[in-house]
Amino acid sequence: MMDDAMENGMGSYQERPRTFPSMRSKSHYPLIFRMLLGINARVLVVLLLLIFGAVFYVGASTSPIIIFVFSICIISFFFSVYLTKWVLAKDEGPPEMVQISEAIRDGAEGFFRTQYGTISKMAMVLALVILGIYLFRSTTPQQESSGLSRSTSAYITVAAFLLGALCSGIAGYIGMWVSVRANVRVSSAARRSAREALQIAVRAGGFSAIVVVGMAVIGVAVLYATFYVFLEVDSPGSMKVTDLPLLLVGYGFGASFVALFAQLGGGIYTKAADVGADLVGKVEQGIPEDDPRNPAVIADLVGDNVGDCAARGADLFESIAAEIISAMILGGTMAQRCKIEDPSGFILFPLVVHSFDLVVSSIGILSIRGTRDPGLIVPIEDPMAILQKGYSVTIVLAVLTFGVSTRWLLYTEQAPSAWLNFALCGLVGIMTAYAFVWITKYYTDYKHEPVRVLALSSATGHGTNIIAGVSLGLESTALPVLVISIAIISAFWLGHTSGLVDETGSPTGGLFGTAVATMGMLSTAAYVLTMDMFGPIADNAGGIVEMSQQPESVREITDVLDAVGNTTKATTKGFAIGSAALASFLLFSAYMDEVASFAHVSFKEVDIAIPEVFIGGLLGSMLIFLFSAWACSAVGRTAQEVVNEVRRQFVERPGIMEYQEKPDYGRCVAIVASASLREMIKPGALAIISPVVIGFIFRLLGHYTGRPLLGAKVVASMLMFATVAGILMALFLNTAGGAWDNAKKYIETGALGGKGSDCHKAAVTGDTVGDPFKDTAGPSLHVLIKMLATITLVMAPVFL
Repeated sequence: MMDDAMENGMGSYQERPRTFPSMRSKSHYPLIFRMLLGINARVLVVLLLLIFGAVFYVGASTSPIIIFVFSICIISFFFSVYLTKWVLAKDEGPPEMVQISEAIRDGAEGFFRTQYGTISKMAMVLALVILGIYLFRSTTPQQESSGLSRSTSAYITVAAFLLGALCSGIAGYIGMWVSVRANVRVSSAARRSAREALQIAVRAGGFSAIVVVGMAVIGVAVLYATFYVFLEVDSPGSMKVTDLPLLLVGYGFGASFVALFAQLGGGIYTKAADVGADLVGKVEQGIPEDDPRNPAVIADLVGDNVGDCAARGADLFESIAAEIISAMILGGTMAQRCKIEDPSGFILFPLVVHSFDLVVSSIGILSIRGTRDPGLIVPIEDPMAILQKGYSVTIVLAVLTFGVSTRWLLYTEQAPSAWLNFALCGLVGIMTAYAFVWITKYYTDYKHEPVRVLALSSATGHGTNIIAGVSLGLESTALPVLVISIAIISAFWLGHTSGLVDETGSPTGGLFGTAVATMGMLSTAAYVLTMDMFGPIADNAGGIVEMSQQPESVREITDVLDAVGNTTKATTKGFAIGSAALASFLLFSAYMDEVASFAHVSFKEVDIAIPEVFIGGLLGSMLIFLFSAWACSAVGRTAQEVVNEVRRQFVERPGIMEYQEKPDYGRCVAIVASASLREMIKPGALAIISPVVIGFIFRLLGHYTGRPLLGAKVVASMLMFATVAGILMALFLNTAGGAWDNAKKYIETGALGGKGSDCHKAAVTGDTVGDPFKDTAGPSLHVLIKMLATITLVMAPVFL
């Protein structure tokens, strides 16, 4: 049906070369949204009021802190509605722009519906597996003393898993929903002002970021409050509040599960289309990027939305959810060991930090204002500098609110100065985030030496470009690892010396200090996600400008925004890797505590001198390389299909190059959609099945050799080695891919011969090699790292 629309919807191509049909044949809204849209407005308002009333009632029965968190989140949602109305009020430009935008929107929403339908079916199967494991697993002493039965624990975990998966899917949809509507408005604004186009792209990204972070925070808060009331926590004979955060682990696992498959499927889609379009269009035919004569151009622009927007929204949602839950677990554990009278402050501290994140990031977004450029040709200011100013405003406010949060929630009479140590831990995290953003920007922005040297290497051919890009990526792992190492040691030491001690007088604040540093690093997450969403929106805007054949001055503006968007996407990935490293460290500690609870013995160390444990580490490292290989090869196989299809169309329809025949855009869209759904299954299944199978096999071996904890130790080793290898691999892949892309952009500005030169063709080859690195394997790896940590935590009983 879509193909018919493409063929019949626009008349003579030669007569109307700038007109593109709407590909929309039916609504692609998810079922839950179609149901809401079908409800009468007054009824919907009443339902929302009832839901808000129930949420605040449950919150009031839990803690005043929860009420504060609910209030900030709801205010933030209203702010996101304001941003949406502001963006959608902007004009969409001439009809040819609107028609291209609608084609992109239809392709993106159609793929999203199919992809998430597949993911939801797999999530239901996994939920049944988790239910079976929890119904037959042993219980911990804490659960026995609180009277929490196996069945109750099982249903709670499964409900949390499904809610996390649902919220992650909604976060992804929201990311895509705004991008496919903002792209054409940015294109239209670029005809008038670079600053206005920048502001629209930032505010559109801000809407998505505020909703994603707000959903992660309110989702955990609602789940916590509901369990608190339902289980009558802290009443005589019931569960203690310090044990409650462990019931939230399923929520993080559900979010990780959806994020991994969203990232894999979206990454394969976007990069297969991109590679196919570039290799045939740019290299073989010598036509510009996003030229309307390229049959793969619509698939490429659709991919920006499903890969960079939908997948990244689910990704950051999962990052924040996992970090909040792991910090709540460690806060509760430490409060219990230190016998703190009111532990709620230590448990709910992460929710408050991210509530303030919504506030400070909103101010940072609003600090970027639009002006009209008098020349209407080039931007007055560097867009990256403008975004950096907004980030600086956000960081300053984050430091202030973090200090207020620590004094409010982490002050205790047992150690009056502990809150100050933890405030310094948060400052360490904020500085780490800034350092990661700066380091990634240095290695991927063409204003700095590394990318310019990489571009210069293209002058001597394709091979030297590849060698230079690989070496740049390898080198770029050094500084981030040093920064992470310093951050972990500093935060641990500050927490260790905070004055909080257990019954034996031993300091216990070290791990919680690291958790606070992780919260500090993510205390500006909403603004960082805004910068990330800015990238694909700007990229799509450039494509719409090129396809609608706007003046060169307009394309120059969108090219500048696109190049900055490549850098912001790379910096966000670096930021996500750093937070994944710290969050995985916290989840690893929680896993060891969980194993100790089930096994009724101490489990604090993993000895890699034991052969089986060392093998577990090798298997963990191997998992990272095999997963990356399968992800990249999936892009390669799909791209081959696209290349063959585009070549076929150029041969069979020679009039395409002269604007006398129409390309069959729908065919390329169908190829990448079906292939990406097929190809995402194998690497995703590898990630989920591997830890469970390895742990179970070594559990059986331990049973027959008299070592009951062998399975748990092997899985712990696998998790440690996979985390280390995954961080390094993700840093290499993301930075190398981003540098290759911007080396090409630098040459396209006119340097080293400009577009169409031999140097440019070599840079396009490098960019093509880097595409699956930076947008498929790299982003999927940091999701994989956190998912391995959550799945081992959820499946801990299998290993004992």
